[in-house]
Amino acid sequence: MDISGKVAVVTGGASGLGEATARRFAADGARVAILDFDEDRAQSVATEIGALAIKTDVSDEASVAAAFDTIKAQLGGARIAVNCAGLGWAARIVGREGKLSTDLFEKVLKVNLFGTYYVMSHAARQMMEQEALDTGERGVVINTASIAFQDGQFGQTAYAASKGAIASMCLPAAREMAKQGVRVMAIAPGLFNTPMMEGLPEETTAGIVANIPFPHRLGMPAEYALMATQIIANPYLNGETIRVDGAVRLPQR
Repeated sequence: MDISGKVAVVTGGASGLGEATARRFAADGARVAILDFDEDRAQSVATEIGALAIKTDVSDEASVAAAFDTIKAQLGGARIAVNCAGLGWAARIVGREGKLSTDLFEKVLKVNLFGTYYVMSHAARQMMEQEALDTGERGVVINTASIAFQDGQFGQTAYAASKGAIASMCLPAAREMAKQGVRVMAIAPGLFNTPMMEGLPEETTAGIVANIPFPHRLGMPAEYALMATQIIANPYLNGETIRVDGAVRLPQR
């Protein structure tokens, strides 16, 4: 699919991987909608790239539905949707003094997994309503997993569970939507230079980078965005989760 002229929705588009993706899509000629809970930051990025910013809580289906109604009214039906919104919170299952982390588990899954499912569902419905392109496609959904779905570390039970579910639902979702010409893919990024990483001490970052074989550095958000554009451009990519990680495998801690 050619990105130019298509309506592309990016959740979490106010920062990190989502921001890089929104910027790349806009540069490639897409009509971009940024969905993010941080309304001010989303509007700032949208103003810079000529996009539409919509404050959205992806964990609330009503908020997602309203956002897609706005997108359709102002830009037209979505052809591309990339889910980057998410939480990276960590906690032990049973912490000190027997404290449980069930509340954190619920919140992480609500944002990461349910939010992805809500956005995918509403995006796919808009895609299915449109005429097929010359390739037979009506749309492409790209969800963000994480290498933690295979290499989950100490304290990442909630995060790994949410990302594992995103990877697991990729193939059945692609099979279900195949007759309507909607492709579903997932990207599992490794250790990227996002705001979450930028807040770490230099020695901590150096220790993380030491485990990355090649390139021997953190991934750049623009490289995630590049993978998203490559998935969109290649019509034979469907139903798969692609690791983008410099060949790293996470240790247990």
